[in-house]
Amino acid sequence: MKVSFHGHAVVKVETNGKTILFDPFLTGNSLTDLNASEVKADVILLTHGHNDHVGDTVEIAKRNGSLVVAPFELASFLSQKGVSAHPMHIGGAYDFDFGRVKLTQAFHGSSYEEHEQIIYTGMPSGILLTIHDKTIFHAGDTALFSDMKLIGDRNKIDLAFLPIGDNFTMGPEDAAQAAEWLQAKVTVPIHFNTFPLINQDPKRFVSLVKNGSAKVLEIGEAIEL
Repeated sequence: MKVSFHGHAVVKVETNGKTILFDPFLTGNSLTDLNASEVKADVILLTHGHNDHVGDTVEIAKRNGSLVVAPFELASFLSQKGVSAHPMHIGGAYDFDFGRVKLTQAFHGSSYEEHEQIIYTGMPSGILLTIHDKTIFHAGDTALFSDMKLIGDRNKIDLAFLPIGDNFTMGPEDAAQAAEWLQAKVTVPIHFNTFPLINQDPKRFVSLVKNGSAKVLEIGEAIEL
């Protein structure tokens, strides 16, 4: 399994001949190396409805015939746009042909801005993706919360993606605490430096993680699981 980082919160998983994209914010993302009109995706996993996470989901899904998995209200909203969407909610899990998805809580907001309107898109979430015996945790946008320890205790996480940008999410200090609680084999910082408000030094985050499991992925760099 090949897992790569593509700027902001965009993560790509390639396994068993399928490509899975998390939060494909590509157009308007100056840090990504992916092109919305060219990227392939069999599945799109969305943590919440903010524009910088939904991103190019509709275009990508329609062009590829992708299945979109998202929290219920967001899935309903995207279904109205002609996308094939599977609705879920926090605490729920489902076994797909590509792997098992479980939504965890996240402390954040979730809305989509369109035509000068703000559309409510339900609760934000984190996502546990398990394929065979490997588990990836994408925390989405979230503050630090103590149940991250429970998530770590109940799941053998191989790779975790945590926001470190501060202002809208955890900053480096809180994310380092989250990494300690989650006990992932490798923890990768995301959601930083895309906009001035979330500028951070990811190497500082790595230095704060006590067990030495944190690693900065450059844009397009991958980890093999």
